[in-house]
Amino acid sequence: MGSFRDDGHERNRPDALAVLELLARREPPRRFEELLQRTHRHATSVHEKDKLDRAVRLGLNIHELFGRAQQREAGLTALVDTARELTHSRDPDDLLKEVARRAQRLLHVDMAYIGLHETDDGTMTIRASEGDTTALNVGLTVRRSTGLGTAVLAERAPFWTPDYLADERIEHSEEIDDVVEAEGIRAIVAVPLHCCGTAIGTLYGADREVRRFRPDEISLMCSLADLATVAFEQTTELTKARAEVRDLERDISRARTTLATEQQFESVHSRLIGLVLRGHALQTIVEEAAGAMRGTVAVRDSGGQLLAATGELPCFDQAELAKCRLDAHAGGEPVPLGEGVWIAPVAAGGESLGTMMLVSEGPSADPFGSSDARLLSRAAQAVALTLLLERSTAVAAGHMRDEFLDELLAGPQRPWRQVEERARRLSIDVDDPHVVVVARPEGGSQGRAVVWASSYAHRMEGLKSVHDGCITLLLPGDDANAAARAVCDELTPLLGHPVTVGAAGPTSGLDTVRQIHREAQHCLQALTDLGSTGCTATPQQMGFLGVLLSDTFDIADYVRSVVGAVLDYDAQRFTDLTHTLDAYFAAGSSPRYAAKSLHVHPNTVSRRLERITELLGPDWQRPDRALEIQLALRLHRTRRLLRERRRTIRRTDGPDSLPGDTSGTVPDPATPSFGGSDQPAIKCESKVTRG
Repeated sequence: MGSFRDDGHERNRPDALAVLELLARREPPRRFEELLQRTHRHATSVHEKDKLDRAVRLGLNIHELFGRAQQREAGLTALVDTARELTHSRDPDDLLKEVARRAQRLLHVDMAYIGLHETDDGTMTIRASEGDTTALNVGLTVRRSTGLGTAVLAERAPFWTPDYLADERIEHSEEIDDVVEAEGIRAIVAVPLHCCGTAIGTLYGADREVRRFRPDEISLMCSLADLATVAFEQTTELTKARAEVRDLERDISRARTTLATEQQFESVHSRLIGLVLRGHALQTIVEEAAGAMRGTVAVRDSGGQLLAATGELPCFDQAELAKCRLDAHAGGEPVPLGEGVWIAPVAAGGESLGTMMLVSEGPSADPFGSSDARLLSRAAQAVALTLLLERSTAVAAGHMRDEFLDELLAGPQRPWRQVEERARRLSIDVDDPHVVVVARPEGGSQGRAVVWASSYAHRMEGLKSVHDGCITLLLPGDDANAAARAVCDELTPLLGHPVTVGAAGPTSGLDTVRQIHREAQHCLQALTDLGSTGCTATPQQMGFLGVLLSDTFDIADYVRSVVGAVLDYDAQRFTDLTHTLDAYFAAGSSPRYAAKSLHVHPNTVSRRLERITELLGPDWQRPDRALEIQLALRLHRTRRLLRERRRTIRRTDGPDSLPGDTSGTVPDPATPSFGGSDQPAIKCESKVTRG
């Protein structure tokens, strides 16, 4: 590349060769202008000057063609590089950003951006931009019917304008014009992005100067748009494929988790059913279920009675608890009572057997608690099977046990040795004390009461019998009052009607069951005669009435239960509080008159009465207590006089008298006054009354 060696040599060259030499050397356009100026200075004729001028102009045209070819070659090279880069893009947004960057460099524009038609509501959103100076462009949503997009969509061909804001061919919109004005944009070219014959968006190139885009630039822009469309489609499909793969992986993970959970459930269910079939008790089943579910478990029957539990349960609102039980049975599935607390129905064949509660010890791995609920359902099935087997066993054994109790109440027709042997076969310990409870429902379903009685007798390891609308229970224990209250408290809410209960005992052997049963019946009849239906009573509770109703309640026991503390005090301290009580009641509860009859000072009587209050309690002078105390004192005094009279008769008759001969006179226990000391006597009967 250089200038001519000398003017003489250059003038000797053909003019066309000089131009060709410049073209061959790829000299810049200014060298052609210099050649033309020198030719004008040294030209010898006008014809020669025109000829050289034409040669130079042709050379410039050829030079320009070479430049365009080089530029197009560079553009194609850039397109190849762009295609290579776009194939490595994994995210659609990153791909669009890269296309905008390549478009800016390829066309040497100030700004490039891409808009996509992502919805069917006739709008377009700018997704990527390069070269922008404000934050107004990316994210801008415009109508398709405005801006250059209208012409591009209508013609499905590129469209450009040298000055956007001044071009009246374009349907302007305020939102687009504001961004164009803010960015200082003048010239804009837009080419469509086609996918399967449908325009999915537009690629824009913008310059901040007035510019007329050449056809080769527009062609290059279209080629870039085609590459971008293919790459965007592939990237979008790849993104969808990756999302589907992730979904499949999650589904597989969930499936594996579900399979593991189901295997765990199946293992727990198999263990529970195995325990049931091997005859384990309900408590064992519940403890196994609690260990598998890592919580506290409780099972209640249909009446709300606790059957088994593995620990202390928190307190719940009874109304809410009852509602959850109803919801569980209505839906046939566990329902939540609170955080980590579930109630599951225990049912079989549409019959409600009860409910099962789970109180989780800690937060569940399942935020929705569905695993706990499903495992609880499996455990409830095992519990239902256990209750059915227990009920079947109870029904099978219940008939024999009921028949045995009927035999005891009617009076055995076989030797007692055989009766006791049968009791042992029925797992009844003849040496343990038992109480008899007779319950009469005052309304409600008799069948429901009988079913409850069978279940209760089975749970308490007792016996049951039903006669004349009354339920008789023979239960282990020595507290007849507690047994009566337990039966009344459980059966009354179940039936929704009052239940009158009489109880007696404890027994001292199976041979006394019939006698204790009569006492319980007497108590039940006494409650009815007194108008106290819905209450409970035992001979001990009924005071002196218990002496009249009881076949076994000894008078000595009654006396000691009422004034035993005073009698023991007199015996230990050699005092006379018993005589003072007699005198006090005989004097109409007047300490002064009592002191006169006792020949002591009134203060002495007052001190004795204070001591009696310490022994009998502050309410001993209440009318009902006073009546009991007076009757006990009368019985105590009468028994003492009878014993003294018997000893006197024996001393008088001598050792040869028959043991059964009790002729003589004894005081009549029914006639002496409460405070008198002299007792009238009557002729003693041949048989002395017991006690």
